[in-house]
Amino acid sequence: MLKSPSPLIQAITFAPFCDGYDNGWTSAGDVQLYISSLRTSGSEALKNLIMTNEKGGHSIKHIVYTTLVTWAGQMADQFQIPSTLLWTQPATLFDIYYFHCNNHVDFTGKTETIELPIPGLPLLSPGDLPSFMLSSSPVVYNFALPIFREHFELLDRAGTKQKVLVNTFDELEFEPLRAINKYDLMGIGPLIPSAFLDYKDPSDTSFGGDLIKKTTDNYINWLNSKEILSVTYVAFGSFSQVSKLQMEEIAKGLIKTHKPFLWVIRAAENGEKLEDRLSRKQELEKQGMIVQWCSQLEVLSHSSGGCFLTLCGWNSIMESLVSGVPVVGFPQLTDQLTNAKLVQDYWKTGLRVQTASSATADGGIVMADEIARCLEIVMGSGERGEEMRKQA
Repeated sequence: MLKSPSPLIQAITFAPFCDGYDNGWTSAGDVQLYISSLRTSGSEALKNLIMTNEKGGHSIKHIVYTTLVTWAGQMADQFQIPSTLLWTQPATLFDIYYFHCNNHVDFTGKTETIELPIPGLPLLSPGDLPSFMLSSSPVVYNFALPIFREHFELLDRAGTKQKVLVNTFDELEFEPLRAINKYDLMGIGPLIPSAFLDYKDPSDTSFGGDLIKKTTDNYINWLNSKEILSVTYVAFGSFSQVSKLQMEEIAKGLIKTHKPFLWVIRAAENGEKLEDRLSRKQELEKQGMIVQWCSQLEVLSHSSGGCFLTLCGWNSIMESLVSGVPVVGFPQLTDQLTNAKLVQDYWKTGLRVQTASSATADGGIVMADEIARCLEIVMGSGERGEEMRKQA
């Protein structure tokens, strides 16, 4: 069930609908099954909402839909309601999907670097591409490219040069926003609460859509006790789970730096205790703090924050830039791989760790020495670390 956010938000009517999985989308057991169910349930709910509003004399004038819900754009098309796509990944990713889906660049089977017709971007290797674009991609992600093709079909069917709203900004992606003349890409980001962006509304501190239950861990007081730019913040998103072996390597890497860290580790879905997942838990807690949840923007904007060890999801990258914090990229799958490439070689606001083997693009283990090496460069007093902080 998609639940309504806070009723205190004025001038917005929320229309929650059932996505078919009241126990959470993971209960579907298969992401493709969930995407299919969401399309069916969502289309029917939106259709009923449009018709109900029409009968009540409050017809819907415009529909804004986002990256994985093309069915909302298709409903708008069916009812001849103007619509706009809100793209929640970088403009660079929009361009990559466009060039691939329109047969301008073929990525399948590539082993060498690839040059895209996007001015200013670095050459991309297959390992820099979204993982589902490679022939080695797990079948679980097969739903992605067909969805992106649907986006371009919807935009083209509109006829005129369609505007696409993108969670980015000109200074970050000037060339990618203008690489496709067919559409009008407009950067409207960073989509960050005002209290952390322009400071015009100090009460605007949250999106109000946290997927994880908040805890009472007193991490702010702990951060207050640390020196400026001394803390490594480690967080791997709302859903991603790293293997026990990888967690041990991260732990050893953090210990090797001898620097304080704040590490967000969600409770295990199977109820496994943290001490059973981390053999060096006691040693870790002498050096840093482990929590199940925190306000990421609060942490990143804190004066003690020196580095962000992240999977490189787009929201996390934007929040790190808004907070001026360099990152160590730890990408695993999908768009994280491209985001990490942009961070290291285009914006130069961080480093990407390297796996110990040349396994698949979304596989392999990153060893402790590599993690420590990257953290020490980014947080060090050397020229390279200073430049990354300046760029961020």
